[in-house]
Amino acid sequence: MIKIKYSLAWFMFESWPNRKKIIEKIKKKTMKNITRLFAFAFVILAFSATSYGQATATAVSSATIITPISIAKDAGGDLNFGNVAVSATTGGTVVLPTSGVRTKTGGVTLPVVTGTVNAASFTVTGSGTSTYSISLPTSDVTLTGTPSGTMIVNTFVSTPSGTGALTGGTQVVKVGATLNVTAAQPAGTYTNAAGLFVTVNYN
Repeated sequence: MIKIKYSLAWFMFESWPNRKKIIEKIKKKTMKNITRLFAFAFVILAFSATSYGQATATAVSSATIITPISIAKDAGGDLNFGNVAVSATTGGTVVLPTSGVRTKTGGVTLPVVTGTVNAASFTVTGSGTSTYSISLPTSDVTLTGTPSGTMIVNTFVSTPSGTGALTGGTQVVKVGATLNVTAAQPAGTYTNAAGLFVTVNYN
């Protein structure tokens, strides 16, 4: 509400210059009050828009670090093809699957005295029942003989094959391969201390 403290009778007896001044004062006061009224209305509208035009929600952030996957060769877990004999004229192979029961091809003979025969054995450890990939060598591994000669090992296989699954955070992986024997292969013990790499990774 706008209050005017000037009475009509008093106003009528004022001179024109004074009347003008009074009118200007009334105008200024009126405009000031109107401005305040608009400002108040704007604040109310802005508050209403803020109150009813937006909503907020929150979410919990979290992360879990699992046990790193690892692989270790078991005790006595080297890849051993055992005793092998070969023809002087015909080469062949010794196939050693993950079961550890070897077979032969070509001019190779497997003596009755077998020597140490076993597939390579590794234990994988990690988190719970996680699955993981198994990577075997894709290139030949060369065995060097003492006192001389070399042989090639390739065609690596594993059980499980390609993908493993932990039980209680662990699993045994067996690795087999094929030994290539040339005709008249020099007698001796053939080894490769670090050629058989088996890599595992979480899926």
